[in-house]
Amino acid sequence: MALTLTTDERSELERRVRSLKIRAEDARRARVILMLADGDSYSTIEATVPCYRDYINRWRRRFLADRLDGLRPRYRGQPPTILTPTMEARILAKTQQPPPDGSTHWSTRKLGRVLKIHHNLVAKAWQRAGLQPHRFERYMQSDDPDFEPKAADVIGLYVNPPDHAAVFAVDEKTAIQALDRLDPVLPLSPGRAERHGFEYYRHGTLSLFAALNTQSGEVLGQTVPRHTSAAFVDFLGDIVASQPKRREIHVIADNLSTHKTQAVRTFLLEHPHVRLHFTPTYSSWLNQVELWFSKIERDLLARGIFTSVADLARKIRRYIHRYNKAPKPIRWAYRNPARRIGSTSVSTVH
Repeated sequence: MALTLTTDERSELERRVRSLKIRAEDARRARVILMLADGDSYSTIEATVPCYRDYINRWRRRFLADRLDGLRPRYRGQPPTILTPTMEARILAKTQQPPPDGSTHWSTRKLGRVLKIHHNLVAKAWQRAGLQPHRFERYMQSDDPDFEPKAADVIGLYVNPPDHAAVFAVDEKTAIQALDRLDPVLPLSPGRAERHGFEYYRHGTLSLFAALNTQSGEVLGQTVPRHTSAAFVDFLGDIVASQPKRREIHVIADNLSTHKTQAVRTFLLEHPHVRLHFTPTYSSWLNQVELWFSKIERDLLARGIFTSVADLARKIRRYIHRYNKAPKPIRWAYRNPARRIGSTSVSTVH
């Protein structure tokens, strides 16, 4: 009597027969089950595969008992090598549970030992599902009662800016250290990452004001010894000077106290074409310039070697100058302020 296969089972068996990446024996078993399902006689299967009648009966019984899982080899100590839908479901379900050894997350080998399968199958299931248990992200929930109107105001400037106006996302990166390594840097080589010594000399710190033009992607930058309200006002003046006279300018900033002083209010009164827009509290991810700060941190600051504060300032200015030769605006994806989500809501072209 012919076997009855579900659509998914037939699809999986046909995939195994066609695959060049699985063991020949696994493909052989799949071919036997497919031929049984198609109503082929034992003599036809014996001649085509080829195999013996006992072989056909053995794998027919196992398939009827356990379906696709029954086609796995049962040799002692032999882990399954094919990721079946049932096995994938088991892996994903177990991944959502805490490990029994008290650790905080699973590794592929740890989960493989618990489920008695090869760790490569765990890795494959995680890859298909987009799971990375070894990674985690931090977030801070905004408690701003006016979150939605403030977020909508900022998002509107990104996705539908006023005609003939400039929009700048502004913030400061504070306490950037001018670190000079005491030991020589060992360069990248085959099989070995670039290595830095643990010891360093700190020459001092500076702060960086940056304004990202949300339409062109260009960045205005200014380094200062300390971030103060007076330095912020001076930087606002630089932004105004960079634009045609009396052009309407919208500045997006966070709720730092230096952004709300009397000096800032006086500047805004003297420059009525400049408007300041504040992001909701604890929502720095709404400020596009934070993405650019992440980029300069990766590209320059995290691994840079600086012989003085002046050297640090010079290299930051050089980085900004070169960046502005081919600036790229940010594609903003988060458009619904009713959903309070984090920085994964944006995508960049960096």
